[in-house]
Amino acid sequence: MATRLVQITMKARDDSALGGFWAQALGWDVSSEEPGVTNLEPPGFVYPDPVAVCIDLVVSPEPKTVKNRVHVDLATTSAAHQAELVTRLKDLGATPADIGQGDVPWTVLADPEGNEFCVLDPLPRDTGPIARVVVDCADPRAMARFWSQATDWTLHEVTDDVAVLRSAAGVGPYLRFRRTPDAKTGWNRVHLDVRPYPGDDHAAEAARLRALGATAVDLGRSDIRWKVLADPEGNEFCLLTPG
Repeated sequence: MATRLVQITMKARDDSALGGFWAQALGWDVSSEEPGVTNLEPPGFVYPDPVAVCIDLVVSPEPKTVKNRVHVDLATTSAAHQAELVTRLKDLGATPADIGQGDVPWTVLADPEGNEFCVLDPLPRDTGPIARVVVDCADPRAMARFWSQATDWTLHEVTDDVAVLRSAAGVGPYLRFRRTPDAKTGWNRVHLDVRPYPGDDHAAEAARLRALGATAVDLGRSDIRWKVLADPEGNEFCLLTPG
């Protein structure tokens, strides 16, 4: 058994407005499965497909108080494209963000609700508009070990400071674990969602993930179909139903 990283979920004070920003930023389509939930995916996309990691925005009254431990890096193809994209994102409502990055070739911005993201310097990439999903962590090696076993994603690089995975299909964005000294505080405003393959047993997959080092998170609710777990560093993620 295995799971696939199919989407990231962002908490939002206004899911519709923030969804509109990200849809224009990425050139993706917007839909809504229910009030308070906005879905984003590429035009013509047939979910799930490793060619893209989709975005769900879920309404939440909780304020953002600390730097997110999960963020996206956007791809660019040239210096002119990078400059144009940064300008366009600012026109859409993004603002410059200082997270202590210093003098770097990429640009750090925050979306209209303060969620940090990066516009990367040009490099050859075949990822689509999202080049990487980045997770801050204390131990990239341990995180790579867990996530490469939890999913069918392939490990491409691992050092004491960085670990990089990508779908076994060799398409879509990379998943990058980056060593940081910052400790996790509170529930992550942005988290990963994984989905087992059709025909897999949901409870058995949850048990397998716990055996790998995940822990169950009790939301005190019995009306949801998915299971909420936390990886070995306490980052919450959702195990969606097989499909």
